[in-house]
Amino acid sequence: MARRISYQAAFKGKVALEALKESKTLSDLSQEYKLHAAQISKWKTQAIQGISQLFEDRRKKKSAPEVDIEALYAQLGKLQSQLEFLKKKTGMDNS
Repeated sequence: MARRISYQAAFKGKVALEALKESKTLSDLSQEYKLHAAQISKWKTQAIQGISQLFEDRRKKKSAPEVDIEALYAQLGKLQSQLEFLKKKTGMDNS
């Protein structure tokens, strides 16, 4: 059984950049880096898809996560009823 080789991100980036330049063919790059052409193509595709993230404005605020309003109201009601119960038990209920 063949052993899997994991490559560092810097190496992947270097190979993907070479593939993006298209100064050499995939066959040439395969021989040069001792990789399969399909692997180089995969890294090239990943680089193309991920390049837009490099230019995103990080100063923009992220949108707030979706909040389940119904669940919050249910929790609020439960806490209010517990508070009323505790007030009655301790004699702090002034009403």
